[in-house]
Amino acid sequence: MNMKAKGYILGAVAAATYGMNPLFALPLYKAGMNPDSVLFFRYLFAIPILGVMIRARGRHFTLRRREVLPLVVMGLLVALSSLTLFQSYNYMEAGIASTLLFVYPIMVALIMAVVFKEKLTPQTLLCIVLALGGIGLLYKGGDGAALSLVGTMLVMVSALSYAIYLVGINQSALKDMATLQVTFYVLLFGLSLFVVRLGMSGNLCVPDQWYLWGNLLALAVFPTAVSFLCTTSAIQYIGSTPTAILGALEPVTAIFFGVTVFGEMLTLRESIGLVMIVTAVTFVIAGSNITLYLIRFRKLFPRLSVGGRKRAGSKEPLSR
Repeated sequence: MNMKAKGYILGAVAAATYGMNPLFALPLYKAGMNPDSVLFFRYLFAIPILGVMIRARGRHFTLRRREVLPLVVMGLLVALSSLTLFQSYNYMEAGIASTLLFVYPIMVALIMAVVFKEKLTPQTLLCIVLALGGIGLLYKGGDGAALSLVGTMLVMVSALSYAIYLVGINQSALKDMATLQVTFYVLLFGLSLFVVRLGMSGNLCVPDQWYLWGNLLALAVFPTAVSFLCTTSAIQYIGSTPTAILGALEPVTAIFFGVTVFGEMLTLRESIGLVMIVTAVTFVIAGSNITLYLIRFRKLFPRLSVGGRKRAGSKEPLSR
């Protein structure tokens, strides 16, 4: 598979799985757990999963001295982003928080343009405008109620922290480091933030129901281990800005689970918003020669001609 195509797929998976945060976190909040406790167990469970994956692939845990400080910084940025997002759920609906979080692609694009002189192409700007327009249509503020200022500020801090992480992971000594190793240490150093906060507050909440432990494990696997692993890989394949724009799939995931799991109604306005977001993501992929990908997809079926008829006596092997 083409390196960029793989990067787009990984970026989409990363965004979709990260959008599962409310699905698993809200039942834990309802059971009385606080954000620090939820995130402590989330990171704690994810770290050994990644450790096993590292050993299974025969990789090592050794770090070079120049990699330690960037990993500490990246870990704290990710932990801060997680903490402020989960705290915002106490001030506004999780779906609204998830939509507001999507300002981070703009922050990534601006950081890359201002700090690293990356040119903002018309297509990139169009993708941002389309995606943000879709996010605006997904917002359910029809009752006229004002958003919580505290909640909004928390989401903005979360978005900025995540944007800096996306840029930093591709512009530091970590750029050529193995993806699994980066993700493992980012979560390990990020865990220290919750250990310190819980040590100071002494308010660690432990689940008392088996299904709540299942929610914590799901948080560790999907929006943590899988999402961060795919995010780091996607950044190394396609860069920070396209990975950030593919994050448009996060609120799409939230809408999907809202409709299928919680029985929410999908309005015409929300449907249009979803189409705009998917269109924006498609434009990102098309910008890297989608024709080439279609040709590669076509080669997976060598016995079929363009018109869909079988080639008589074709012995063409399957192409990789």
